[in-house]
Formats: sequence, C-alpha cells, structure tokens
Amino acid sequence: MDKIEERLAHLIRANDELSDVVTEHSRTIERLERQVRFLMERARADTDGGVFVGDEQPPHW
Repeated sequence: MDKIEERLAHLIRANDELSDVVTEHSRTIERLERQVRFLMERARADTDGGVFVGDEQPPHW
C-alpha cells in the first residue's frame, strides 16, 4: 500500500507541474497572438492595405 501511495504522490506532483506548464504556455500563446495581431494591423496601415511578403523586393528597388 505504501508503494501505491508513493507512486500516487509522484503522479499528483507531476500532474500539478504539467498543469502549471500548460497554463504558462497558454498565457504565452495569448500574448504572442496579441503581438501578431498588432504587427499585422501595423503592417496593413504602413502599406495602405497591402501585405508585404518577405521575399518580395521593396517598391523602391
């Protein structure tokens, strides 16, 4: 019975740690999504509605 309780305690701790990691990753993803939206809006405003594709040459070339 002690072995089962010990394993259960380890599993509970591992579950809590993984839950913390998932929560942190969720917050990071939300923050990154907000940053991407902001950058996309700024890019649209800077190009008057056009989207700059990284492999295109700028218009002044």
